[in-house]
Amino acid sequence: MDAVSGAQGALQELAGVALNLENPFLLTRPFARREAIFSSRIEGTTTGLAQLLLFEATGEDEPRGDAAEVANYLAALEHGLARVEGGFPISLPLLQEIHAILMRGVRGETKDPGHFRRGVVYIGLDGTNLETARFVPPPPPEMQAALYDLEKYLHAPSKLPLLVRLALIHYQFETIHPFWDGNGRIGRLLLSLLLCAQGVLPRPLLYLSGYFERHRRDYYDGLLEVSRRGAWGEWIEFFLRGVRLQSRDAVARAARATRLQKKLRDELQSQNASANVLRLMDALFEAPTLTIAGTQKTLDVSRRGAQLVVEKLMSAGVLEETEGKRARVFVARPIQKFWMLRKRIENQNPPRVRSTEVGAMGTSC
Repeated sequence: MDAVSGAQGALQELAGVALNLENPFLLTRPFARREAIFSSRIEGTTTGLAQLLLFEATGEDEPRGDAAEVANYLAALEHGLARVEGGFPISLPLLQEIHAILMRGVRGETKDPGHFRRGVVYIGLDGTNLETARFVPPPPPEMQAALYDLEKYLHAPSKLPLLVRLALIHYQFETIHPFWDGNGRIGRLLLSLLLCAQGVLPRPLLYLSGYFERHRRDYYDGLLEVSRRGAWGEWIEFFLRGVRLQSRDAVARAARATRLQKKLRDELQSQNASANVLRLMDALFEAPTLTIAGTQKTLDVSRRGAQLVVEKLMSAGVLEETEGKRARVFVARPIQKFWMLRKRIENQNPPRVRSTEVGAMGTSC
């Protein structure tokens, strides 16, 4: 129970920070963006924060199209949160809606987005076949039954602590593996939805995928060992440790972000900055890469007015122009650097575990 109480305490502290923020929306998207990048990175994407911000501002993407996949994760998360806030239950239809958004226009768009699989899949490293697979999820009839049971469990009363239930739910969803592709991302996104739907967090400020990505091998092995030998205690402890560590990290980042925002605002006010300059500076914490057209939309001003505000922030050292193929692009380096992700050495990453399809849709990776 010490692990449960430690995780609950850290999460409650994060919730308190969120409630006391003057404008929590300035942190909501940066934290959601980190979750999207880390969750997608587990599945093999390479997009970093700078590439994602450039894509959001201009639509420019790398040749692999990874930034679009990460942006889809954000869109799927935001759609799910909006639906839940509007009173729609977390349910199988909602998961299908979210999956359709996640797969839209990216790799996996040909794998029946928004629909549960109608064939067998197996999970393993490249070169694995059905006989040597690391894990084989249930075939469609058993999968459907398990999904209905999971949906009932989501809404059933329980004496278990919520965080323990979340660990069980995440394992069960990943084990069922209901989609042809994107199951890991949907399963991790579901955790954010449940935390907000249960009122534990007012905003999705916990990015558990950061912890799962750093401990990717332990994450995969923990899920597998539950299936192999019922290692529930080890998996739940691993999950709760992630909640505790990521909650504490989010609290610290929120405090540093607030201090940085105050510092930049004080400097601009000392220079008699206009209200629009201060408004754009605040908006930079949500999206530190922008264009003149984007500034026009944010501030609802003319193009010339937007140019003047951008120039003021450039002269104050907040913005600098960077390379863009389609339009002039400006970056708030102090803010972008604050949110930058730690780089990983490539050979530290374990081999990617892949889901391979067999049956109704042919065989592919």
